[in-house]
Amino acid sequence: MAQNPQPPATPAIGAPDFSDVILEVRMGKMKPMPGLTVDSGIDKSLCDGPVHVTTLGIEGDEHDLTFHGGPEKAIHGYCLSNYPLWQSEHPSAASRFRAGGFGENFVLANMSERNVCIGDIYSVCSPISSSTSNSSNDGCLLLQVSLPRQPCFKLNHRFQLKNFAPLTYKFSRTGWYYRVLREGRVKAGDEIRLVERKHPQWTIERVQEYLHRNQRDVKMNEILAGVEELGAESRGMFAARVAKQKAKERRENRERDEQPKKDRWREFMIIEKTRQTDRVTSFVLEAVKPLDRNDVADDKEEVDLDPGAHAKIKLPNGLVRVYSIVDGDKNRFQLGIAYDGTTEGSSRGGSKYLHTQTTVGDTILVNATITNAIPIASAASNHVFVVGGIGITAFLALAELYKKINYSFTLHYVVRNDETDVPFKERIEKLGGEGSSGTVFVYDKQKGNRMDIGKIVREMPWNSQLYFCGPKKMMEEAQRVVEENGIGEKEVHWEAFEADIVGGDPFEAVVANRDNAVIHVGGEETLLEKLQERFGDDAVESSCCVGNCGTCRVELRDGRVEHRGTALSSEEKGDGAMLACVSRGVWRIVIEI
Repeated sequence: MAQNPQPPATPAIGAPDFSDVILEVRMGKMKPMPGLTVDSGIDKSLCDGPVHVTTLGIEGDEHDLTFHGGPEKAIHGYCLSNYPLWQSEHPSAASRFRAGGFGENFVLANMSERNVCIGDIYSVCSPISSSTSNSSNDGCLLLQVSLPRQPCFKLNHRFQLKNFAPLTYKFSRTGWYYRVLREGRVKAGDEIRLVERKHPQWTIERVQEYLHRNQRDVKMNEILAGVEELGAESRGMFAARVAKQKAKERRENRERDEQPKKDRWREFMIIEKTRQTDRVTSFVLEAVKPLDRNDVADDKEEVDLDPGAHAKIKLPNGLVRVYSIVDGDKNRFQLGIAYDGTTEGSSRGGSKYLHTQTTVGDTILVNATITNAIPIASAASNHVFVVGGIGITAFLALAELYKKINYSFTLHYVVRNDETDVPFKERIEKLGGEGSSGTVFVYDKQKGNRMDIGKIVREMPWNSQLYFCGPKKMMEEAQRVVEENGIGEKEVHWEAFEADIVGGDPFEAVVANRDNAVIHVGGEETLLEKLQERFGDDAVESSCCVGNCGTCRVELRDGRVEHRGTALSSEEKGDGAMLACVSRGVWRIVIEI
C-alpha cells in the first residue's frame, strides 16, 4: 500500500458559488452479499432518468436499516476522484474500485471529504433551471450534510480486502450522508450548488479526525457534541465521551476522598434458579444495593456489560469461583452452571455448592471487577463459533448481538444429547431461525454426530473470525487445527471454561516493586493466589481466572515462564507479560505487579 497517499485535487472550501456535478445517480435493492448470510443494499445500479427523492432517500432504494438509511442517512455521496487512489494502493483489487463501489447514491466530480462540511445545505437542480431560478433555487431538491459515513465489515467483503474499512476513515475517504430538507427529483448531470454553510470549520475530514483518529481531545468532543446539524449517531458518540470523562473525574475524586477504600465485594441475591437440563442450572443474581445510573453520571461502562463478561463469585463456604455471564448488567445478571452430580471431575466444588446448597433468596458475594473479555470483531465478514457443552454460556449473548446487528455467523455446538442436554434451547434455536443472519448446527454425540473442527476451519468463509470454547480435549484439537491451517492469532478468540492445568513444579517469584519480597508458589497453587494472599486482593486485579481475559497480567523482569492461557499474544509474551492466574515460573522469576 502506498504510504501517505495524497488527497485528490478539490476546490477550495467556502466559495459562495461552490458547486459540482452529479455524475451518476444510483439505487439498489437488498440482496445477499456473495459468501454471506446477510442481505445488503450496497450493490447499486445506475438510474437512467430522473428519480424522486423523499425524506428517506431515493424512492425504491433499499437499505440495511441496522446501520444505514433513515432520515439522517437518506442519501450517500462519494467523490469519484477517490477511486484512482484506492486502485493505486490496492492493485490486487483495482477492478473493484469503480464508481458505485462504496454503495453511494451520488457519484460526484469534485465534492470530497475536504470541501464538504457538516450542516452544508445544497440545492440540486438541472443546469437549465439552476441558471434561470433565483439564488435559493425554489422547487429544487434541498439537501443538508448530516454525517460522515461509518464504514463496516461489508466494505472489507465488497473489495475482498481484510481490514480495509478502517483505512477509509484513516484517509478520510468514506463519503458522507445527506438529510432531505425538501423533496424533489434528481438525475445524472444535475448541478449540486452550495446554498448555506453554517460550519466551515467542520469539514467531513476534520470531524473524522476527532471521531476516529484523535478521540481523547475532551474540548473537541464537547464542541462536536453541541453541533446540532451533526447527525445523532456521531453527536451521540461525542456526547458519550464527554459524559465518560466527567464520570471518570468524579470517580477519581470520590476514590481520593474515600477512607478506607470501598469494599471490593458486592452482595447479590439469587432471585431465580432454573433447571435448564439434567446437568445445567441457570441462576439470576440481583444486587442487594444496585449501582445507581445517576450516581455514576450515566457512564454506560459503570453498569452495562458487553457480551463475554466473567463474574467472580465468593460462596458462603469460602470458595471463590469464576463463571461466564450469560446476559445482564452489573446490577442483575444470569449464569449458566454445569454439574453432573459427581464430587470429582472438572468441578472443584463451586458448581456443586451452587447446585445443591443454594436456594432462591440466598445471598452470595460478587467481585466488583467484572471484565468484558470478548472484543467485537467488527472487521470480520463472518463469525464462526465452535462450542462444546456449557461453553455456550460464553458466546450466547455475543451471537445474539451479531444476529441483532445483522452480522453473518455460524454456531457449531456439540452436546451429549440434543433433546435433553441443550441449555437455553429456545434462545439457541432462535439464532438460526427464519430470516436470521446466522446458521446453527447442533451435533448430538449419542447419535454419533461428530463435529469435525478441521473441516469447519478449512471450509469457513473468507475473512472469518473464529471463537472456541469447550472441554479441554476439544480445545486441544482446535489449537492443533488452527496452527495447521495458519490462522493468525488475531483471527481466533479462545474462551476456556476450566483453568489450563493449574498444577506444576513449585517456583519462587521475587516481586521487585514490593521490596523484592519473595513469594513461594506450591505445586497446586497459582501465582495470583499467592500474590493476593501476601499483598491483598487489590494487589493484582483478576476476573476470569482461566487465562481468557488478561486482567491478572504482571510484568516479567527476569527468568523463564511456562505460558498458559490465551489472553496474551506472542508479541506480548515476548515483551515480558505473564498471566498470574495460570502461567508458571521456572524455578525463580522476577516480576513487577
